[in-house]
Amino acid sequence: MGRQEAIAELTSLLGQRLTRSKSDLDLHGGSETHFPLSPPDAVAYPDSTEEVARIVRTCARHGCPLVGWGTGTSLEGQAQALEGGVSVDFSRMNRILAVRPEDMDVTIQPGVTREALNEDLRATGLFFPVDPGANASLGGMASTRASGTTAVRYGTMRDNVLGLEVVTADGAVIRTGSRARKSSSGYDLTALFVGAEGTLGLITELTLRLQGQPEAISAAVCAFPDVASAVQAVIETIQMGLPLARIELMDPDSVAAVNAYAGMDLPETTHLLLEFHGSETGVAEQAETFGTIAADHGGAGFEWATRTEDRTALWTMRHNAFHAILAARPGARSIVTDICVPISRLAQAIEGTRADLAQAGVQGPILGHVGDGNFHAILMFDETDADEVTRAKAAAHRMVERALTLGGTATGEHGIGVGKRDYMAREHEAAWPLMGALKRALDPAGIMNPGKLVPPGT
Repeated sequence: MGRQEAIAELTSLLGQRLTRSKSDLDLHGGSETHFPLSPPDAVAYPDSTEEVARIVRTCARHGCPLVGWGTGTSLEGQAQALEGGVSVDFSRMNRILAVRPEDMDVTIQPGVTREALNEDLRATGLFFPVDPGANASLGGMASTRASGTTAVRYGTMRDNVLGLEVVTADGAVIRTGSRARKSSSGYDLTALFVGAEGTLGLITELTLRLQGQPEAISAAVCAFPDVASAVQAVIETIQMGLPLARIELMDPDSVAAVNAYAGMDLPETTHLLLEFHGSETGVAEQAETFGTIAADHGGAGFEWATRTEDRTALWTMRHNAFHAILAARPGARSIVTDICVPISRLAQAIEGTRADLAQAGVQGPILGHVGDGNFHAILMFDETDADEVTRAKAAAHRMVERALTLGGTATGEHGIGVGKRDYMAREHEAAWPLMGALKRALDPAGIMNPGKLVPPGT
């Protein structure tokens, strides 16, 4: 038995939808960040749940590893084939199966991207709110328990997935959850697979919660003298119960990068970008209240945007910040950090990180979802400079240690993959081996995305 036998059988099943071309293998072995190329032995492009089940059953018989692939935007190496095997690319399973406006939910295949879904929903008055920035596949977003700029109001994928269809490691097809808005029926298997990063099974269908498109939206950008002032304004805003839809922080270095990249002229100081959703009257009142809070903490230079094109420009700037930061140093590789702390410790975590990066001589602009206590530093380095690589990795390590010491987590939204696996024992202690026991119970042969998330050897 072996992977070559599995690939031969899959070729008979899929024909040209099973490819071994070098370009395709390299595409499915790459990463947007610093991880080295880890290509699979073959890439499968299934059309249906039944084909996925047959792929899994074939690989299970031959002990061949399987890795799910959405759009390849994960940042911790989740979709790389560290042990080779077959990459299962869901791009052909991209159908919207049922939209139910009266129940405010939708059932889709995993290859549907968030932008494609929202484009299809425009005429219904509904939208799917989770926005990680990248146009990721929704199957991949569920697998990594993704979130993004709107999580402060609408929650993460954990809060917005009602049910799943999953092909388990033995090729069985199961359904989890239901379309009911609540249930007390048994183990929450939906929550188990959301965030499992493909280590327990492959998601082949999702039922998602939808939201009504708001009557009015207002966005703004506001400058602050320092990080502490901006974060304190955020804390007071949340404590007052203002229903923020988004609130993002950019430090002076990230502002400088987007100015250069997008032709902006923002003052190179700490900024908050925010957005309110609601009625015309409600949005106006919320914006006025936030303006008062911000002014109390030195906020200045308010620029409110109510026109769609102005808001789009503002959030396009934010979503392109990663590319803007990389463009500031052409040819550099990056470690994209992702720590999350209690919001009362956020200013301490950011300021500690900025001081540490300055002392270490590591270039690392900071931005983040401050309404959730989640922020990122884009640590850039020349991969041919061993000393710089070492300093960048050491700084990333200290960021995680700082977050855990402050009562936080190693990752707020990017997930574990291989990049954050070394921190799981520290963060979860005795619960991490329990995750390994669940993995062994559901995937005893260890073929589902091996080398990720759970303890080594699981």
